[in-house]
Amino acid sequence: MAPGRKAKPTRPSVEEVEARLGHIFSDKSLLDRALTHPSAVSGTDKRDKSYQRLEFLGDRVLGLTVADLLYRTMPADDEGTLSRRLSDLVRAETCAEVAAELDLGQAIKVGPSESRTVVGARASVLADLCEAVIGAIYLDAGWGAAEAFVTRLWLSRLAAGPALQRDAKSALQEWAQGRGLPTPVYRVSERTGPDHQPIFTMAVVIPGIEDGFGQGAAKRQAEIAAATFVLKREGVWPDDTKGGTP
Repeated sequence: MAPGRKAKPTRPSVEEVEARLGHIFSDKSLLDRALTHPSAVSGTDKRDKSYQRLEFLGDRVLGLTVADLLYRTMPADDEGTLSRRLSDLVRAETCAEVAAELDLGQAIKVGPSESRTVVGARASVLADLCEAVIGAIYLDAGWGAAEAFVTRLWLSRLAAGPALQRDAKSALQEWAQGRGLPTPVYRVSERTGPDHQPIFTMAVVIPGIEDGFGQGAAKRQAEIAAATFVLKREGVWPDDTKGGTP
């Protein structure tokens, strides 16, 4: 390797991924499928050999598990409140955040024309991976194992309350309105990289305060990063609070 060049990160082993998930698969092919991006599969096999169908199943398992958690832990709340909390907790942004914590993006299998680093960093892909893994655990070991996985990773989010579950953009807009400031405006500050793998730098502009900046592989991801930066800088959110991902 030439001096100064960094080696490309290698995919973690099955055992490493299982350790992160806290689940040892009896059927390893389920985990492999849950981590396979559609670009890695050709023809009609895309649905069955990539994470697409598992994602559908995992979404339903996640929804029911979180609904049950809310029902049992929030006995004084009405249907409307429960529905809003459920929407916050199972949305794509939250799933992507969980997948990022588990470093699932590093484990994704992509096609030869794709970059694993880039694809695995996309929030939409991370959300898909999270749901697919839940579906795979459900098929591998049943409801109890899937419920335990979701409970372990979502219970602290449920306990954090709705304020920390909101999208950073929504939270920033509410904060600005509460201070009598104009609605935040997002602008592209810079775009780098090739057309198929762009990196956006977005600026969030609120007259009266300093602009905030954030980067991401998609405009929305960069906008959320910029909003999160401002919320932390202004002391609205603590430094260890994550604003979610697109």
